[in-house]
Amino acid sequence: MSIFSSLDSIQDELSKCMKCGNCQEVCPIYKENRREVSVARGKISLIQMVMSGEVDLTEGIADRLSLCTTCMACNKICPCGVRFDKIILAARAEAVRKKGLHPIKKIAFNTIKAYRLFDFGMKVGSTFQGLVMKRVHGSDKGARLRINIGLGKDNILPNLAARPLKDELPEVTKVDNPKMRVGYYIGCMTNYFYTDMGNAVVSVLKENDCEIVVPKDQGCCGTPAAVNGDVESARECGRRNLRAFEKLNPDVIVSNCSSCGEAWKHTFPQLFDDEPEMKALADKWAARTYDIAEFLIHKVPFKKEGLGPVKRKVTYHDPCHLNRGQGINKEPREILRSIPELEFIEMKKPDRCCGMAGSFYLVHPDLSGQIGEKKTADIAQTHADTVVTGCPACRLQLTSGVMNAGITENVMHTVQILAESYEAGKR
Repeated sequence: MSIFSSLDSIQDELSKCMKCGNCQEVCPIYKENRREVSVARGKISLIQMVMSGEVDLTEGIADRLSLCTTCMACNKICPCGVRFDKIILAARAEAVRKKGLHPIKKIAFNTIKAYRLFDFGMKVGSTFQGLVMKRVHGSDKGARLRINIGLGKDNILPNLAARPLKDELPEVTKVDNPKMRVGYYIGCMTNYFYTDMGNAVVSVLKENDCEIVVPKDQGCCGTPAAVNGDVESARECGRRNLRAFEKLNPDVIVSNCSSCGEAWKHTFPQLFDDEPEMKALADKWAARTYDIAEFLIHKVPFKKEGLGPVKRKVTYHDPCHLNRGQGINKEPREILRSIPELEFIEMKKPDRCCGMAGSFYLVHPDLSGQIGEKKTADIAQTHADTVVTGCPACRLQLTSGVMNAGITENVMHTVQILAESYEAGKR
C-alpha cells in the first residue's frame, strides 16, 4: 500500500514512536519556535488523534503539518527507527484528500505538470524579470524583489537564465569510445536558474568519456507536489519523466539535485506502489539513478590524472536529501580532497538543515530565514572563500544568507569545482 494513498499505510510507523522527545534535539523548526507541534513527536500525536477520530483533520491541523522541512534529522536520531518522512508525506496527502489543495498551490502544481506551459511561463519570466527583480549591485549572483510579496525584500533570489539549459543541450552528446550512455535529469532549478551548474555536469561527464542523453520531454520531478500532498500531480510528473528516459534507454541516470535524485530513487517507487506497470518502471530506474558525486566515485570512477590546481578555501554543506535521504556525504568530500591546492575546511554541523526545503521557503519565509541564519554563522566561522554543496535549492538559500551577511563566499556545486580543476589541468 502506498504511503500516498492511505493513512493506514503508516500505522506501523506511528506505533513505533515511544514519545521520548529525542527529535527535539535535532528538529530545525523546534529549535526556532519551541512548540511541541513543530517536532515529530507532536505531529505523530496529532495524526494519531485524527486517525482515532478524537479530532477532525481541519485546516488548522493541515497548517501544523506544513511545519516540517522533511530534513529527516529526526529519522537519524530516533532510537525506535521511526521514518517520520513517510508519516508526514502520508498525512499531507490525507489532508489534501479531505480538505483539498490551497488555491495558489493548486495553480502552481497544475502548471508544473503541464510542463510545456510551465516552460513557456519561465521563458517569459526570464524576459521580464527586471520588472519585478532588481539585481544585486555589481553581482550576477541574484536579485531582490522590488515589491515585497511575502517572501521578504532582503532575500536574494537567483536570476532566471536567458535560455533554459534543456534548450541549449543536444538530445545526445557523443564522445569517442564512451564508457557508458548517461541520461542527465536536469531538474527545474538547474534548467531555469543555475545553468552554469548543469554545464559543469556535462563538461565533467564528457571529460570522463560518457555519452550524454538529455530527453527533451523531461520536466519537473513533482517533488513540490508530492511533499504538499498533491499526489495526482506528482504521479503525472513521475509518469512523464519515467517514460521520457525509458524511451531513450540510457545505461544510468544522473542528477545534480538532491531532491530530484531522492524523487527518482525513492518517491517514484512509492507513488506507484498501487500501479504494477508504473511501479516496475519506477523500480527499474530507481536502481539505475545516481547523484553526480555518487556516480563519479562509484560508477565511473572519475579521472584524477587530468586535474589542475584550484586555489580555493572551501567548506561543504550537506543537503538533507543527499546526506540523510540518499546516504551520500563522503563522496563529495572525496572529490574535493582530490583536487590539487584546494584547502578543505569542515564547518560546524555541516549536515544542519539550511532551511530552504523547497516550498517550505515559500510558505514559511521568516522561519526559513531564521533556520538559514544558523547555517550562515557556521559558514562564517570557517573563513572559507567558497561554499560547496550538492543541491541547487541549498545554493539559493546559502547565497542569500552569505550575501546578506556581508560575507564574500562564492556558493557552488561540487561538480563545478571539479570542472574548474579539469579546465585548470588543460591550461
